[in-house]
Amino acid sequence: MSSFDRNWRELQLETLVDLSLTIGRVRPEEELADELLQRAVGTLDAGSGLVATLHPGGQEAIVRALGMAPSFEAVRAFFPDDLLEELAAGRYVRAQREVGDAPFELLVAPLRAGREVLGAVVLGDKETRVGRIPFSDSDARFLLALASMVGTAVASSRQVAAIERDRQRLADENRELRDVARREGFIGEAPVVREMLETVRRVAPTGVNVMLRGESGVGKERVARLLHSFSDRSSKPFVPLNCAALPESLLEAELFGIEAGVATGVQRRLGKIELANGGTLFLDEVGDLTPGLQAKLLRLVQEREFERLGGRERIPVDLHLVTATNRDLEAMIDSGGFRRDLYYRLRVVVIAVAPLRERRTDIPLLARHFLEVYGDRFGRPGVKLSRDALAALMAFDFPGNVRELENLVQAAIALAPGDVITEEDLRLHTGRVAAAPSDATVSLAELERQHIERVLRSVGGNRAAAARVLGIDRSTLYRKMMRDAPSDATRNTAHEPT
Repeated sequence: MSSFDRNWRELQLETLVDLSLTIGRVRPEEELADELLQRAVGTLDAGSGLVATLHPGGQEAIVRALGMAPSFEAVRAFFPDDLLEELAAGRYVRAQREVGDAPFELLVAPLRAGREVLGAVVLGDKETRVGRIPFSDSDARFLLALASMVGTAVASSRQVAAIERDRQRLADENRELRDVARREGFIGEAPVVREMLETVRRVAPTGVNVMLRGESGVGKERVARLLHSFSDRSSKPFVPLNCAALPESLLEAELFGIEAGVATGVQRRLGKIELANGGTLFLDEVGDLTPGLQAKLLRLVQEREFERLGGRERIPVDLHLVTATNRDLEAMIDSGGFRRDLYYRLRVVVIAVAPLRERRTDIPLLARHFLEVYGDRFGRPGVKLSRDALAALMAFDFPGNVRELENLVQAAIALAPGDVITEEDLRLHTGRVAAAPSDATVSLAELERQHIERVLRSVGGNRAAAARVLGIDRSTLYRKMMRDAPSDATRNTAHEPT
């Protein structure tokens, strides 16, 4: 081997090593095209060159050219029709082009990943001191090696770019979701909240029946509003109805409407179902429906039609049905308190709304939100929580969940003498904000019972006032009192005014 050949091989080897180091990190596709063009033209003494990367459909993506028209399609005209098939097989291809009276050679090698052609590098007119000469087989193999290395780098660059696009898309969607959630009053960044919001985003456009499960005060109506906001019905009405707030006779009329003349002086009135036509109907505390109303709701769900109270006309309706409950419907089914067929039709998708004690990191966010809202409303903007007050809130289990926290902050703003709410100011509202008891074996139900008793004592046994303090409705408070064994506090307040 001559000294010239040795030097030539050493130059090729050094070029390959240097290129591998250069593209060892992920680089943009256009930088890789520039790098390959410079290395290939410079090392092989080409008079012209072109590097083109291709989209999956074969269209040009990035094109870099030197001494050639910047178009891979124009260069392809000099090659056989099966050029891409040859490149996909990992082979280099030669061709001749005529420039004036002299023929010049073109050499092309593929940029590929597996058998997918990601692009090509084309060289023309090898120049030496004695003039233009053909590319040797060694030149062709070297160009093929260069192109193979860059092809792998282009594939990696595209994978990283795709991941980044997906990450950015998800970030934009999550930002939009959080913004809408904030507009609807649902504040939260905890992992369980992010997971729930992602479920809301996926389910909302489908229009399937959704059942929200969670304790009283966790914000189930807020989640229902989010489902409505992210659906294609967002411009239509959102109609909520609390099934536990009315007796059966009034609830039936409120839900289904009433025809004129049912009783003396009764005027025709549209029910919530008809008002929600085209939009979303949200039935809270659906577990409180009586068997008769459950049967009528089942017909609505199955046939998407109903009759007004006292009427015979079947009225079709198109609505998205979202229900919510804090009751154990499965146990109610076993005891005959809830229809099994209705249960399965309502719970096509179940979304659990976590209690506040399972998302404690959201307490500061929620507290700041309520401070801003009620600070402005009460003419006390800028009011803040002291560190001790925030620590007390973080240590508390909040049986009434977000609603209890909202009421607590609201009252503290109204009662605090200064611009900083202290732990003592919080006690003015609740009687006592207690840290976790020293007995770690106390059950959650016992903690809840103890807190209810403390609140009842702090308001003199007035159950309506206690319900407001706890952030729950009176019917929920009664159920909790009935569920637990009566203590001295509840016995002593059983006959107090409500």
